Amino acid sequence: MNTILPILLIEDNPMDVDLTRRAFIRHNLANPLEVLRDGQEALDFFAGWKTGEAMPVLVLLDLKLPKISGLEVLRIIRAHPDLGVIPVVILTSSAEDHDIHEAYSLGANSYIVKPVDFDKFIDVARQIELYWTVLNTPGPSRHV
Repeated sequence: MNTILPILLIEDNPMDVDLTRRAFIRHNLANPLEVLRDGQEALDFFAGWKTGEAMPVLVLLDLKLPKISGLEVLRIIRAHPDLGVIPVVILTSSAEDHDIHEAYSLGANSYIVKPVDFDKFIDVARQIELYWTVLNTPGPSRHV
């Protein structure tokens, strides 16, 4: 059975959540978009994950989250023996060298600074969807 796995968006800004949803809808994204609003909600989600359950095909992670930072969420995802294989794309407004370096040193697969312009954001969403859900060959089984 070929289940369409969700994309997990961890983002606290309602406007960015809406923009992401609209961008994926515009490009007929097949994968459902699940949204978590802060770092603690993300950690609770991953803590509740059970071996054998489907993992998200991709995590889009903002760095500037309330409660627990996106970098800490990334650190915890990467430390988990099963969840560490999920591709994590940092999608954030921060272009700070420290954040970029830290994200990659913690195992981010990609780092994208959110464009302010809607049309450019639409293009970024299209490219994310095309690469991570169509072109990329995933690693180990998505059902661990």
